[in-house]
Amino acid sequence: MSDKKVLVVFGATGGQGGSVIKSILGDPKTAEEFQIRAVTRDPSKPASVALKEKGCEVVAANLEDKDSLFAAIKGAYAVFAVTNFWEKMDGELEKKQGMNIADACKESEVQHLIWSSLIHVKRLTKGVLSEVHHFDAKAEVQDYITSLSIPATFFQAAFFMSNIPGGMMRPDPTTGAWTFALPIPTNKPSFPLIDTKADTGKFVKGILLNREKVLGKEVYAGVDYYSMDEIVATFKEVYPEAGKNATAKQISHEEYKTVLGYAGMPVSVHEEMLQNLRLMDEYGYWGGADLKWSQEIAGEKLTTWKEYVQKEPQWKDLK
Repeated sequence: MSDKKVLVVFGATGGQGGSVIKSILGDPKTAEEFQIRAVTRDPSKPASVALKEKGCEVVAANLEDKDSLFAAIKGAYAVFAVTNFWEKMDGELEKKQGMNIADACKESEVQHLIWSSLIHVKRLTKGVLSEVHHFDAKAEVQDYITSLSIPATFFQAAFFMSNIPGGMMRPDPTTGAWTFALPIPTNKPSFPLIDTKADTGKFVKGILLNREKVLGKEVYAGVDYYSMDEIVATFKEVYPEAGKNATAKQISHEEYKTVLGYAGMPVSVHEEMLQNLRLMDEYGYWGGADLKWSQEIAGEKLTTWKEYVQKEPQWKDLK
């Protein structure tokens, strides 16, 4: 029987969980120390089978089924847990899912829970921004984990670089010029960015290897803060032909909501997404926190925005 420590990874076939697994298995030290138990809803799908072929134990669990969570976590030393608000766009459901994971960790006496959290926006802004449910739900799970006295660290991912190509930044339908239009000033470094698939695992591996330093603390996972102007300037540098007339543009709150409607986003989340951007502009994504200590915990080179732009699949044909 293996004497490796069991590391349970939720969202094992997703961006964050998949990055954790890749990072742990890719480092001889952690690959020797940890046995990964990958949690997925469907162990038979190709992505799950691929994990099994890499040496992971693959188990099924449902975040709304406590018994399945207890079974998945039983005997684990550490757990990396992540939930997905955007699957059902329900903050209360996401909160319940996170609390279910916490209960299972408490029952199983897990030695290190790494919760993929975010800041409590309503609390930070003293109620001014009260609709950012995909942040606040995770933060309230963080509060619950703390109340249970579970040994835990709170991984907080920056704004995903993958949100920008094709969705937030795209050709203007009238002029064809690549345009990055949001309801915030273009010259303010409001965006802390992370290449989720490449760098989540670096932070989580660092958290696992520095347990005593990080217990009870928040780790802010980002490479740097960027302005919209800097984001566009890098695009123009990498793709001078496509980016010839690229521009960053500040639009009104109502214009932004109209754009969300055209993009097919439900009206129920329009205000939420607007307030998310207002948070970055008016209060700072992490209240303006410095990233140095968190980056030292990661201990590896992180992907810059320029490096991400150079490899982004949606832009591979641009010149």
